[in-house]
Amino acid sequence: MLLKRLVLSITILCSFVCAYAQRATISGVVRDEHGKAMEQAYVAEEVTGIGTTTNAKGYYMLEVAAGKSVALVYGFTGYIPQHKRVELTGGETRTIDITLKSNANELKAFTKTSERTRSEAGSVYLDISKVDYMPSTIGGVEGLIKLAVGSHDELTSQYSVRGGSYDENLVYVNDFEIYRPFLVRTGQQEGLSFVNSDLVSNVNFSVGGFQAKYGDKMSSVLDVTYKRPTQFAGSVSTSLLGAAMHLEGASKNQKLTYLIGARQKSNQYLLQSQPTKGVYNPSFTDIQALVNYRVNSKWEIEAIGNYARNRFTFYPESEVSSFGVLNQAYQLDVFYNGSELDQFDSRFAGISATYHPDSSRFKLKFLASGFQTNEYETYDINGQYLFGELQTDMSKADYGQIKTYLGTGGIEDYARNYLTVNVGDVGIRGSYDLKRNFIQFGVNGTVTNISDNLHQWERRDSAAFTQPYDPTSLNMVYFLNSAANINYARVSGFIQDNIHFDSANRLTATVGVRFNYSDLNKEFITSPRAQLAFRPDWEKDVVFTFSTGLYAQPPFYREMRDLAGNVNTQLQSQKSYHIVLGSDYNFKMYGRPFKVKAEVYYKDLWNLDPYIYNNVSINYTGKNDSIGYVYGGEVRLYGDLVKDATSFISMGVMKAAQKITDSGSIPGYNQYFPLPSDQRFTFGAYFEDYLRKNKNFKVHINGVYATGLPVGPPVGHLYQSIIRLPDYKRVDIGFSALLLDATRKDHPAHSFFNNIKSIWASLEVFNLLSIQNTLSYTWIEDWTTRNTYAVPNRLTSRLLNVKLLFNF
Repeated sequence: MLLKRLVLSITILCSFVCAYAQRATISGVVRDEHGKAMEQAYVAEEVTGIGTTTNAKGYYMLEVAAGKSVALVYGFTGYIPQHKRVELTGGETRTIDITLKSNANELKAFTKTSERTRSEAGSVYLDISKVDYMPSTIGGVEGLIKLAVGSHDELTSQYSVRGGSYDENLVYVNDFEIYRPFLVRTGQQEGLSFVNSDLVSNVNFSVGGFQAKYGDKMSSVLDVTYKRPTQFAGSVSTSLLGAAMHLEGASKNQKLTYLIGARQKSNQYLLQSQPTKGVYNPSFTDIQALVNYRVNSKWEIEAIGNYARNRFTFYPESEVSSFGVLNQAYQLDVFYNGSELDQFDSRFAGISATYHPDSSRFKLKFLASGFQTNEYETYDINGQYLFGELQTDMSKADYGQIKTYLGTGGIEDYARNYLTVNVGDVGIRGSYDLKRNFIQFGVNGTVTNISDNLHQWERRDSAAFTQPYDPTSLNMVYFLNSAANINYARVSGFIQDNIHFDSANRLTATVGVRFNYSDLNKEFITSPRAQLAFRPDWEKDVVFTFSTGLYAQPPFYREMRDLAGNVNTQLQSQKSYHIVLGSDYNFKMYGRPFKVKAEVYYKDLWNLDPYIYNNVSINYTGKNDSIGYVYGGEVRLYGDLVKDATSFISMGVMKAAQKITDSGSIPGYNQYFPLPSDQRFTFGAYFEDYLRKNKNFKVHINGVYATGLPVGPPVGHLYQSIIRLPDYKRVDIGFSALLLDATRKDHPAHSFFNNIKSIWASLEVFNLLSIQNTLSYTWIEDWTTRNTYAVPNRLTSRLLNVKLLFNF
């Protein structure tokens, strides 16, 4: 089967034979309005998106097709793009120097990435200029991602991509791989994600079929680049959900640049709208810094650091959950005592040294990083419940009250879980530009130490009988008690070539291979991957894309631990084969730019480690005993539905299923059944508008719709996901006003305002329609019929938020 996949991929690649044509060269220097050279400014062809970036002296050199008109765009974060159209003869070299002017009127710095990523199948365009003004309980880059790929929980920043689990997503910041906490069970505990949107200049997000240079996960890659500032600036924001600030700047000679960001989040206000009442005391803080120093024209050094301190304390008091239909409704009343105290402290530090000679097309980057997390999850909560059927006859005096009690009992949850993870990584990345070929390579060595102590159980009592009932013994719903200390090393690497087949860049390809070896399970993996992009010589601006390849995910600690807490260190990598076909069409409508991107995909899965969702926690079986498949399609529309106000719509359909391969004796396991991430239809939209006579007053609307995920009773087999959660429906709206604009003539003369560029105020309404979305179920058994009822655990209701943003 593997050989057939490889033969198919190679055959498709080898079917393209193209001729070479004459080329011409454009070079020059990009400066800012003060005459300073701008490093990392982009220069690209507008149609193909193919281009380059400037070096430390602002110099660039770009080859273009000769004998035809070529449209170029020059840009940099926070500056107005400049457009040039040129036509050169074969072999001609022309010098074009550009001056970029800062754009003080932008809501936030905008980085032009859509053109550059058109040739990458699976690439999703994210407009980070919307982050600060989009109404979202999560916010940040992840808030944009969840609109694009679908969501079913507004409390978590985690996301599922094309049938994959939360653990199948890669995140990089400035080429460093980022980790997240491991013991988090709910979105309430989660805290802040690593990516600080105040520091971001560029985001590349791929939802499948990604290149070999990206690591060993099966679903998606989020590749984030932080800013390279040229002058002092900063921002301060505050809201009912927290506060943030950042500073950025550069030395006079531009050799030293720095970014500093600090965030404080407390979703206490948000959690008060949940059905479970009590005393919530969440506190999430993080500090990040990035420093870059250019030693000389050939060497530069960069250091990044992050410290995150997350605390979650909870004293539950009561909960009332009503559900059912108009003439048959039920209610669960729970009275709690006890508490939960969780803490997740993580530290990350990385340093890199880049060698890039001025006159050379060769570049080397040396990286070293370390990550540590100390996590404590402790709770002892006892809940006494009454479960009954409600009176639905409006003529009765007890209408809306419990008329028949079906069950009473207690649920006790206990945990003392402690986890320490240390990860050290050293690596080297390099590239060599051969004009028509751009070769990239890299090797990483990683050592991991994991120390885990797990002690957790749940006991249920109903009418003086412990569940599950056994007259001879006292049973728990589950009991986990294990300890593990694991040390292992891993080596991984890649090589890939970006190929331009013809002078007009109508056909480009990326071909590469990854390898990975772990001394824990002695597994060696190779993953060949390839991408193609073809732009026909049509009047319409269309690019067709294709990608294919093998993707393997070596197990980390969570995948090794089974449902009983035992650790399987010989677990093998989960594997998948991707095929992605897509098109990207740029057009104008009503005189405004629009983009439609459509893709269909198929993923063949094997060696799967089956899992179940428990809120945002993932519980694995710790065995490679499942095969599966995922197929579907997605369409995304970007454009100015209102002039100068970009909006987007994203829709997707999907089917994801699996089959257990070594449990044929269990009825139902010999058939395919839905993966826990089988979300059949997703819809996300962002809409922006403003007052006709005053663009400083804006409205922002998010809308999400997603069909429900499959779920089943926790004591059943995996295939017994017998029902689905209700469809997830949510609308958030925000109103923003520009209170102060430094570019206006009536800017206040008071010295306090001299250094403030803008002040924005926002009013947000979360869950505008007050829809009671369901995250999961609590399963209650009555004492008479032994029927099991699925009692919904609701998410947040309607809530107001106010926010202020100062840019200086």
